Amino acid sequence: MAAAPASAGRPRFDIADIVRQHRAALEAETRLTLAQRRVLSAIEVCRTAALGGHVDVCRACGYEHPFYDSCRNRHCPKCQALTQERWIAARAERLLETRHFHAVFTLPSELRGLAKFRPREIFDALFAAASETLLELGQSRLDAQLGVTMVLHTWARDLHTHPHVHAIVTAGGLGADHQHWVRASAKYLFPVQVMGKLLRGKMMAALRRLHARGAFARFHDFADPEGFERLMTRLGRHGRWHVYVKKPFREVRHVLRYLGRYTHRVAISASRLVAVSDHSVTFRTKDGKCVTLSPVEFLRRFVQHVLPDGFHKIRHYGLYAGAAQATLTLARDVLAGTRHTPTTSSVTTPAPSSSSWPELLLAVTGRDVTRCPRCGAPLDRVPVPRASARAPPERAVA
Repeated sequence: MAAAPASAGRPRFDIADIVRQHRAALEAETRLTLAQRRVLSAIEVCRTAALGGHVDVCRACGYEHPFYDSCRNRHCPKCQALTQERWIAARAERLLETRHFHAVFTLPSELRGLAKFRPREIFDALFAAASETLLELGQSRLDAQLGVTMVLHTWARDLHTHPHVHAIVTAGGLGADHQHWVRASAKYLFPVQVMGKLLRGKMMAALRRLHARGAFARFHDFADPEGFERLMTRLGRHGRWHVYVKKPFREVRHVLRYLGRYTHRVAISASRLVAVSDHSVTFRTKDGKCVTLSPVEFLRRFVQHVLPDGFHKIRHYGLYAGAAQATLTLARDVLAGTRHTPTTSSVTTPAPSSSSWPELLLAVTGRDVTRCPRCGAPLDRVPVPRASARAPPERAVA
């Protein structure tokens, strides 16, 4: 696969090129869902003439540069940066000015096959079990209501299936009397052993409910009538399920930036690609290591992380739940009274969530796309209609 030299600051290789060249081979050997096919189609045409766009023209010096529209698919590696910034700006209005812990709840390896078979049901159960674990411990150990934001990731760095939820949790909560803020320990949120056992019990109960209503019918491992009970026995033998909690963040603005990186991350970005040829794709994993796969295997691993249509991978609970606005406002007032400082003092955002994309890009990168990069004069924007032919799509250069 030939690759043109990359512009400064842009990845050398493009995942869209791999999709265009090897999608047919993938579909010849792998049955894709409708959602997976839609994602591949979106990536193929993202920022190409197939979607239309505009040409920036400088009347002063004659500079011209084409820009093609994005597909805006949530699984596209190219379309997350500005969406992430808008999300961060919107969440800043709701985030409480207090320390936050980062917790990770991981699905055991024994459930990965079932998660592939019924992703919506298993991931919903994981969200419910993890959030209930946190909120119940907040009530029983602190007698307080916590604020929790969770985001689902389904991948490991090598693109294998590894479902887990990241949770940002307030280091304390609003007391039951709604008059004071109850602070958690500065060193830890709750004992991870207790959290792991609660998670295990809640997930196993959810699995039994799903099995009883026939959600796992036709799952190959349950063709044997004893298959489900054998799975439950293996799950129950785990001393504790894996729960990890990092030390709390000291400043709210750090929480926003940190959380933003997780909420809109996709399975892999083009910046991790090291080498791409007609026969192999090499990408970075972690600790300086790399993995090399065939292009078809690379795409197969990539598409298995496409979520079901309409599935919400970011969810809010407790004080951060959408229906808890009144309680959240009360918690903010209580914190303000405790701290004797304005609650918005450290919650800074790059731009309002309603900003246009040029305004947001300027706030995030300092790049003003409304001005000519050569002479600084205002640019005229000339619309470009969608291309009538789709392949091969012309790509815009930065």
